[in-house]
Amino acid sequence: MLLKKFLTIAGSDPCGGAGVQADMRVAVTQGLYPMSVITALTAQTSQGVRNVLLTSPGFVAEQLDAVFSCCIPDVVKIGMLGNGKIVETVVNKLLEYKVKNIVLDTVFTSSSGYELLDNEGILLLKEKLLQICRVITPNIPETEILTGMQVNDTADMKKCAKKFARFFDGDVVITGGHLRVRCDDLLYKDNKFIWFRGERIQGKNTHGTGCAFSSCLACGLAEGKSLEESVKMAKEYVLKHIKTSAAEPLPVF
Repeated sequence: MLLKKFLTIAGSDPCGGAGVQADMRVAVTQGLYPMSVITALTAQTSQGVRNVLLTSPGFVAEQLDAVFSCCIPDVVKIGMLGNGKIVETVVNKLLEYKVKNIVLDTVFTSSSGYELLDNEGILLLKEKLLQICRVITPNIPETEILTGMQVNDTADMKKCAKKFARFFDGDVVITGGHLRVRCDDLLYKDNKFIWFRGERIQGKNTHGTGCAFSSCLACGLAEGKSLEESVKMAKEYVLKHIKTSAAEPLPVF
């Protein structure tokens, strides 16, 4: 049986807790063959990002050409892109190769506050990249940036989901890790709200949870699971490993 192929387009994390390393580890645990296109080298730990060296747009394009010349991925997961030129390069290449199954993890800043996508990049992401994606998985701060609305509770999440539908034709999963009491995720699909409820768990290391969630979701889609099944699988995967991190300070995703 041939393995389904998973491509991540994202930054590299030398400690392995997030970015390309986390994405590929999730793909392996789900039984997929992982491939990667590196958009940035980062110097980071679970405590924060120290520095970033962006890959040139031309070399990002060459990496994508290399991947698509040897095998076609069943799903493409996009994470950190860095700047507008890289966003545009990725959009153009994915259009060139007619990629349909795209999951976008909207990475704007690190959990420690380091900028991972500039203002031009956010604008182009909203105007161009969103238009070719099947699913996006913004957290609450990213949702606020994209919609221009403040999110304080689950009612606000529903309002934002409806606003996404005005400029995005795909499906939206707003992750609720930044909610005060619980960690409820909202899937907005076909004008319907589908909630995935979750308790708040105090783990020692939640670095890379967004990467793990979107990657696991993408793996589900690559294997032919429905979006609802894929979101459920991703949420269970992340919650399981957050519980593990309560006793283990190293990256667990």
